[in-house]
Amino acid sequence: MEDSDESLLPVWRANLVVLTQEVGAATRLARMMTFSASYLKLMLSGQREFSEEFVRGVEAVAGLPAGWMNTAHQVSEIPANAREAIDNEMPLARFRGTAHPARKKTVLRPPEPIFGQPGSARRAEEESFDAETHRRQAHFRKVRDLAVQDVRRFERHLSQPPVELAVLRAKVEDVIAAADLEDTVHADLAGRLEQIEKHRHLLMRHVEKLQALLVKLGETE
Repeated sequence: MEDSDESLLPVWRANLVVLTQEVGAATRLARMMTFSASYLKLMLSGQREFSEEFVRGVEAVAGLPAGWMNTAHQVSEIPANAREAIDNEMPLARFRGTAHPARKKTVLRPPEPIFGQPGSARRAEEESFDAETHRRQAHFRKVRDLAVQDVRRFERHLSQPPVELAVLRAKVEDVIAAADLEDTVHADLAGRLEQIEKHRHLLMRHVEKLQALLVKLGETE
């Protein structure tokens, strides 16, 4: 690592911590940088050093001004566009460099093809990006469909309980008729039956709404 890198490393690390203070921000930034979240967390904790190449990549990918990482900042000083890019995991450039300390130039690829870039290389990069997008969409649909299946099973359980509510009501009413009950006890038993029926219908509506919302997710893509 160059001397300049060694002197700025604490500032870079502090700014990385500032950028990733929000819950999940470290994972999102790692994916934006095409790094594993666990490796980035080692950088944040001081267990791994990293190069200026990586720092300049963070600036480009997050849309930070050039050299922003070289000065210590507070959370309130993060530019709005950079905060939005990290919150929504929307990289403003593609990083193809390394985090390991090394004396070589940063390798960045903007989202759009570079003028003069060979067609085959451009297509390979676009296909890689499309494949990752497809993988994420497929994973989302898989976990969504599993959730919908469980919601439907729960709905069937509610609509077909082991004991029908009408049968339950009749048996409790038989008990009321057979016993010499005080008015307060009679009213309490009848009221419990009414509340069970009322809340069962309410629960069914919530389950149906939950199912409809889950099915709708991702279908407009």
